[in-house]
Amino acid sequence: MAPTRPTWVRTPAPQARRCAKIHLVPPEPGDPQIELRGVRKEFGDPRDPVVAVDDVDLTVGAGELFAILGPSGSGKTTVLRMIAGFEKPTAGTIHLGGRDVTALPAAQRDSNTVFQDYALFPHMTVAQNVEYGLLVKGVPKSERKTRAGAALEMVRLADHATRKPAQLSGGQQQRVALARALVGRPKVLLLDEPLGALDLKLREQMQVELKAIQRELGITFVIVTHDQDEALTLSDRLAVFHNGRIEQVGAAREVYENPVNRFVADFVGTSNVLDGATAQTLLGRTGTYAIRPERMVLLDDGADVPAGMRSVPARVAEVVYAGPVTRVAADTESGQRLNATLVSARTGSDIAHDAPIVLAWPDDAVCPLAPAP
Repeated sequence: MAPTRPTWVRTPAPQARRCAKIHLVPPEPGDPQIELRGVRKEFGDPRDPVVAVDDVDLTVGAGELFAILGPSGSGKTTVLRMIAGFEKPTAGTIHLGGRDVTALPAAQRDSNTVFQDYALFPHMTVAQNVEYGLLVKGVPKSERKTRAGAALEMVRLADHATRKPAQLSGGQQQRVALARALVGRPKVLLLDEPLGALDLKLREQMQVELKAIQRELGITFVIVTHDQDEALTLSDRLAVFHNGRIEQVGAAREVYENPVNRFVADFVGTSNVLDGATAQTLLGRTGTYAIRPERMVLLDDGADVPAGMRSVPARVAEVVYAGPVTRVAADTESGQRLNATLVSARTGSDIAHDAPIVLAWPDDAVCPLAPAP
């Protein structure tokens, strides 16, 4: 048995939908659209504050789909609320499109926010919900209807304009909230766990919808999420937050394949982390290293190990069939547990519990990690 690494398949992009009537004019690609410098946020007693965000520097380029990823309490939502203007930083500055907005309220910023609960008015129709922000701003009725209609067409809900939110599915309500946020023509759209209330299949569908809409409009999207798969799927780049600080910023592939420390390696996906005597035994190196489970190759006991690969004998401890992939946990003679993720179609059903096997990996699968502070 010789499992192979997953094959990446490029799927056709969804057909673009017309949205010319909205007249969104994205900034020049690559220009900084969001800049945070030395941003800190404290809550509670100033003499003994709770530090939610600690000295964060972050730049998001115009037209990026950027994800802020982290566990609960990591500071990610607080950062989004400061960008939006719902919270004022204790220290530091925030610039949107080169303009210092640190002291400006949300209504005076060129941004809009989509919340997890969508915050739709239940007594209003879909069209009235989308128009509401324009109504508050005094936009004439005819223009409100034109812009709201274009926004609903963009999210494929033009034929639902007269319905109430209660008559819509969760995914449809999410698209109404998105249309309402975009109809105001923001340069920055902020989304706080926008798909968290949806079931798995609908969430996956909406990930495709969001990415297609962002690509079509070309404006800056910033999405806060605790879901690693969602962040990797959606984002051009992402920032991993932990304890109010940024652990790593980079392209999704870069962060996944080259985590800088143990927290990122463990939080963004899963990793086999080797350090101390284990690293010396298995890798012939000192320090701390990560190997992603899908880079592990499972071989029959006694099989020849391919050239250029290190290996270790082990015994199968757990086998979990998860549809497209099969996850295998195996224990080495020294007691180290290693995990391998295999393509199910190529593994068969003959991976038996407690069976002797050999786990192997190429040298380029070994990623060095920074030591713990």
